[in-house]
Amino acid sequence: MAAFPFTIQASDGRARTGVLSTPRGEIRTPAFMPVGTAGTVKALTVDQVAATGADIILGNTYHLMLRPTAERVARMGGLHRFMRWEKPILTDSGGFQVMSLSKIAKVTEQAVTFQSHLDGSRHVLSPERSIEIQADLLGSDIVMQLDQLVGLPAPEEAVAEAMRLSARWGLRSKNAFGERDSQALFAIQQGGTSEALRKESAERLQEIGFDGYAIGGLAVGEGHEAMVEVLDFAPAQLPPDRPRYLMGVGKPIDIVEAVWRGVDMFDCVLPTRSGRHGQAWTWDGPINLKNARFAEDEVPLDADSDVPASRDYSKAYLHHLVKADEILGQVLLSWHNIAFFQRLMAEMRAAIAEGRLEAFRSDFRRRASGSDT
Repeated sequence: MAAFPFTIQASDGRARTGVLSTPRGEIRTPAFMPVGTAGTVKALTVDQVAATGADIILGNTYHLMLRPTAERVARMGGLHRFMRWEKPILTDSGGFQVMSLSKIAKVTEQAVTFQSHLDGSRHVLSPERSIEIQADLLGSDIVMQLDQLVGLPAPEEAVAEAMRLSARWGLRSKNAFGERDSQALFAIQQGGTSEALRKESAERLQEIGFDGYAIGGLAVGEGHEAMVEVLDFAPAQLPPDRPRYLMGVGKPIDIVEAVWRGVDMFDCVLPTRSGRHGQAWTWDGPINLKNARFAEDEVPLDADSDVPASRDYSKAYLHHLVKADEILGQVLLSWHNIAFFQRLMAEMRAAIAEGRLEAFRSDFRRRASGSDT
């Protein structure tokens, strides 16, 4: 019996819309989770994030275990209380950051040993320690198993080895997690771009049994077309009655294509990272507010939005803030971008419910292709 009920309310082709019910609130799917790496969605207050329509955010095990430490967060009452976010939180396992950020990382059957990118201090992250940090110290609602990530392209032998280690770590993660009523544990499918390896991964993980299943190991260098080809088969390899979460993705066009192929949940740093660098996402693709053509543009980013950042400030003013390197520019563009991603999810949920996702997808692809990046 899964910890959180997942009700699929409508489907349109392979896409579906539904609700994942947690003790801290309902998560409407397809869902986009703003990334709160170090206990904050960068540049925004939790009230601003909630007002965009976000039902859930993501917290980062690696960053929080290093600073301020998971033990300190626990002493402060857990991550929800610490950062004043009352809705659900999903935490990643820390595996991705260990591989990408740490100065030195060594993987063995038992654990991954690494040096902090902050001060070079040595740490050991095992499946059991990752579960302890996420579930017991941070107190997240959705906990991810520890997995091993391989950047692509990579030799198939290395991809297969990492996938099988991830499956073994999945079992250890499940044993450490045990049975809980108020928290859920998600597995992570690996296997690179290989359909056979992905199938083996999915079968191994389903034998163990999890509350949800993520598609991991994508958006790591393989490119949009290769990722889409994997999504042509990967979601269908996972249980249809549980949430499917595509980790670290991504651009709006990637999200639309993944939803069309049956994915339910997403996270990415892109909205806030783009905002901090002067980029705004719109229905006609991304625009760069640094461009001189916006210097006297009196039109806001989205006059129909109920989010002040999108509705109340002209592109000319945003251009000025970005050129002057004013903090407010980063705040407003991050806020707008998070709101845009949430509006995108809401529009897709409505399109699926009304059986018109294919038309939505076609129109979105057509408009986005004419963007100014």
